[in-house]
Amino acid sequence: MVESDEDEAPALSSSTLDALKEFYADRDARLKQFEDLKNVAEVNASGNAPLTMDAFAEDWNESQFWYSDETAKTLAEELLRGADGKKTIAVVSAPSVFVQLKNLLAESGKNATEKPRLYLLEFDRRFEVFPEFVYFDFNDPLSLPPVMKANIDHIICDPPFLSEDCQTKAAMTVRWLSRSWGADSPATDSRLIVCTGERMETLINKLYRPQGISTTTFEPIHSKGLSNEFFCYANFECDHWKWKGKNGS
Repeated sequence: MVESDEDEAPALSSSTLDALKEFYADRDARLKQFEDLKNVAEVNASGNAPLTMDAFAEDWNESQFWYSDETAKTLAEELLRGADGKKTIAVVSAPSVFVQLKNLLAESGKNATEKPRLYLLEFDRRFEVFPEFVYFDFNDPLSLPPVMKANIDHIICDPPFLSEDCQTKAAMTVRWLSRSWGADSPATDSRLIVCTGERMETLINKLYRPQGISTTTFEPIHSKGLSNEFFCYANFECDHWKWKGKNGS
């Protein structure tokens, strides 16, 4: 019996085949990238090599702009100051600071019970390679694990967008996380850092007034530069910065 043309399996066009090949190649590349990132994280966890942000390309469409290593390390050092095994640190949308926290703790020689607990709140699922990763979307600011509520001692937040909506929702997250927010007087050892654009200054100082935040003299630098002027706001002074307009600064 001779099969008619109607019985033959339809053949894919060359353009469709090329599209399928491209799809599978992209999928395989993403899987390999994830495995490579996971291996990097595991090597760092064993203390054999420091982490860098080189493995995580910036996505400007997602408003991703990593800090320079020096800036990230400075911010990480201040988050770690006074943070022992009983403290918890949350990094909100600032993965380059989280990477430096991991490096500093790996270099410290402290055992696990002496180190603060870390959380990385991030929208970018590439950072799932870290066990401290918690998925975070600023549009749903309180959709977080209940165990984190009012349980964080030191927080850094870098809202991804310079809009009142994004900044306000990020502040809602910080308030929900903070152990000291709402106390008659903020805990003297609580640390809050917010890094964002200069044009957000009035709003930031209003949103975080209950935590005693103020504009500082520290200027965050981004590894690939940034057209917007960036400020650092904090509820404490230190060797790295003072509050602007105070103490003669």
